[in-house]
Amino acid sequence: MVSEDARIQSEMSLWWLGHGAGKPGHEPRLIGRLFLTQGNEKVGLEYADDWSAAGFALSDDLPLGKGVYLPVERDMAPGAVNDARPDQWGERVIRAIDRPARQSVLDYLYFAGEDRCGGLGVSKELHRYVPNESMSLPGLESLADMDRAVASVRAGEPLDAGMVRLVRAGSLFGGARPKSLVEMSGSQWLLKFSAGEDFDMELVEHATMRLACHCGIQVASTQALPLRSGHAVAVKRFDRNEGSRSHVISAKTVLHAAGLTMGYPELAQCLHRIARPATVKAHQEELFRRMVFNILMDNTDDHEKNHALLRAADGYYDLSPAYDVVPAVQGLGEQQLRIGAQGTDSTIENALSEAEAFGLTKKAAVGVAKQVAAGVSNWKAFFQSHGVAQKDLAIIAQYIDGRHLEAQRAALVPRT
Repeated sequence: MVSEDARIQSEMSLWWLGHGAGKPGHEPRLIGRLFLTQGNEKVGLEYADDWSAAGFALSDDLPLGKGVYLPVERDMAPGAVNDARPDQWGERVIRAIDRPARQSVLDYLYFAGEDRCGGLGVSKELHRYVPNESMSLPGLESLADMDRAVASVRAGEPLDAGMVRLVRAGSLFGGARPKSLVEMSGSQWLLKFSAGEDFDMELVEHATMRLACHCGIQVASTQALPLRSGHAVAVKRFDRNEGSRSHVISAKTVLHAAGLTMGYPELAQCLHRIARPATVKAHQEELFRRMVFNILMDNTDDHEKNHALLRAADGYYDLSPAYDVVPAVQGLGEQQLRIGAQGTDSTIENALSEAEAFGLTKKAAVGVAKQVAAGVSNWKAFFQSHGVAQKDLAIIAQYIDGRHLEAQRAALVPRT
């Protein structure tokens, strides 16, 4: 049966829920009108007059003022609005639970609901904030049932009302892996589950994130949660702080707005424009450190939506903590983002080729790379200490300790 809220609408409204909106005295603010156009294959945005006068540009390609903003590509929304939509798993959950009468980007934006990433909300009413039905989040005691509900969605099986509550929140976030939300110790945590592979990817992700922290990288807090088979990984939301919401934009949105190639050096340069002047240097070095870590850990899924920036109350942006950092175990030798003079080649030489774009001298960049390589060189013992099974260590070792990456590590930190 199709959801009552799935009635066909070609116009909806976009709202600002950030920095305490929704609390007493902090009501949602109307940003503007969203509408379908060009054969219902694109979502457009038109700012409301009040937002144009006293709001902020959602991204650099959506400056305040009169006019209509449209995406270049089909099946997209403009600028930062597109970052508020769900991706593969979220759309799959929406189709299974809400069963919208039409499956346009506008409908997916609406059905993503209140707890989506960032501070934007979508309402079916043009002048009143009426989001898709929200539910109280389950606690950790529901983990086993949540695992079963996720498996049912993957198998295309029908869900009862209890299961719906456990997986609905999985429609809020991007990515292809099964997800949901739980409340733990007063905070929201994103749960990621196995996609069905014979490899404990979730425990490996937790171990990789902790290793990244050990290498001096700012990472989101994670916990590995045992299941009947394997683990789930819980990632603490960094876009929520004691109930306050932050505006989040992806690196893709930042780079697209600037008309730049999807690359690390390009993102580092964008920080001059959007980050607080006093923090630019630290953010650039942090981005360089993450890039080197991704190379040495075979994380070749470091695409432009796996990097994000958070808008602070003063209007400047900060790099979000690192997330979705895990070995691809494919040995592709190519990153998703441009690294340096040799394009996307996964080499430290390539990473050092444009060190100046990160505000680093060649000597300073080599120093950072050595620090990261020293931490990565102990990856196996580190992963073992976090409970990663021997069979999974053997699979990962084929790549991280393979000729391509081990040689690069050894060049930075020679064996003694």
